[in-house]
Amino acid sequence: MKIGIESNILKHYLRNVYFITGTAYAGKSTMVRMLADRCGMIFCGENYHHYILPEGLLDPQIQPNLCYFETMESWQAFVNRTPEEYDAWISGSSREAADIEIAELLRLSADGRKIIVDTNIPLPILHAISDYSRVAVMLSPCSMSVERFFDRPDEEKQFLLRQIQAADNPDATMANFRACIARINSPEHYAEYANSGFFTIVREDTQTDTREETLAALMRHFGLKPCA
Repeated sequence: MKIGIESNILKHYLRNVYFITGTAYAGKSTMVRMLADRCGMIFCGENYHHYILPEGLLDPQIQPNLCYFETMESWQAFVNRTPEEYDAWISGSSREAADIEIAELLRLSADGRKIIVDTNIPLPILHAISDYSRVAVMLSPCSMSVERFFDRPDEEKQFLLRQIQAADNPDATMANFRACIARINSPEHYAEYANSGFFTIVREDTQTDTREETLAALMRHFGLKPCA
């Protein structure tokens, strides 16, 4: 039996939580870190909930998308999924992870400190548990995620690159995987963020360092002040 908590109750207990969501390469992770440092907030970086999960908590019958890596056939199967399958997995993972994020944020909220979150909680859920003054959307051009996906040196992306290179047909596998990344960064998904009704910052200039300008805009929106 799934027990729901009414949105007005969640909004009350999450009133000190500030959310940043949006597309890849828009600067979300950087802004969450800078806001935490500048304003003395509790920092919850991207996918932070993965690192606090008790072993054995997830159930493949209840959270099939979050359990995918335990049940998948192989890494080759992962990098060769269709764009439709990849998109459905990303969306499903976000919905399943929202329960974990909300539970953890309720726990962290207990001491009254402000919390800043790099989140993938679906937009309809954010509308239910928060409001305009505590949510910001950050966007970058759709093509940037596809073109620069493997540019970052983090181990996760480099591991996937090695799996693609080890495929029977690396070129075809790379083309398919880029199609998967393009699907989850499609104009349709971009429009969902752009038309969400939340405060939005669009990253159009990728050459100029706009971190301080963006930080100031977010602090004004959230009503935050630098810590002493």
